[in-house]
Amino acid sequence: MPELPEVEVTRLSFADRIANARIQGVRVGKPLRWPLGLVPQTLVGRRVLSVRRRGKYLLMDLDPGLLLWHLGMSGSLCFSDDRSAPQVHDHFDLDTDRGLLRLNDPRRFGAVVYAASEDSPEAVKLLGHLGVEPLDGQFELVDFYQALHQRRAAIKQVLLAGDVVVGVGNIYASEALFLAGIRPTLRADRLSKPRAEKLRLAVIDVLARAVQKGGSTLRDFSSADGKEGYFQLEANVYDRAGQPCRVCGTSIRRLVQGQRATYYCPTCQKN
Repeated sequence: MPELPEVEVTRLSFADRIANARIQGVRVGKPLRWPLGLVPQTLVGRRVLSVRRRGKYLLMDLDPGLLLWHLGMSGSLCFSDDRSAPQVHDHFDLDTDRGLLRLNDPRRFGAVVYAASEDSPEAVKLLGHLGVEPLDGQFELVDFYQALHQRRAAIKQVLLAGDVVVGVGNIYASEALFLAGIRPTLRADRLSKPRAEKLRLAVIDVLARAVQKGGSTLRDFSSADGKEGYFQLEANVYDRAGQPCRVCGTSIRRLVQGQRATYYCPTCQKN
């Protein structure tokens, strides 16, 4: 599933190129997770002002209106001058005078949703529950520590929930917890303030490095200009069960939390 780094890498790969583009056509294929919310052709003639990100959503500001893009489990965007016929998994095309933005999504868990503004009910329903952004300078220790102490769930599950801090997906939660030396099964409300600070800094570090590396390409992720990510090549624990820890040599272990695989070092990470 594309997580925050992959979504941010996708945004960076086409946001500047599509800015100020005029929409010339819209094609909607098979139904996605949520309906578009308006007659597609009413978007024709509108201008794309900018592309932002909120959590794992891309927010495309229009003149007027807003398109919220979500890549779901297997979605990817491609922005190019190629206007060839859509393939079987190409489910949404936004044709502009600067290129064609195409959503490919084999599992169709992604979506493109129109909202009149970020304050409209459609946008609030999707964005209103999201926690703080970890990479915009607003991810502060005091609020993070207080939020953790209201949760009795395992710390990895709290990170994945997205209502305390957004974008810490499965790969990046395992990696951040390793860097912070915290066992993923530890209850969130049992973290001391110094350990919460280590985790906060680890989350920022891991996500920032993942963006720099182009995200993680485990199956078929690529940015909107076709580039793959390489962060997975330097993972300390993720998908390394049975292999030696890069720090202490202990075998990395795997367990399942909330139907998601978790990887950790039993020596470096403490309860």
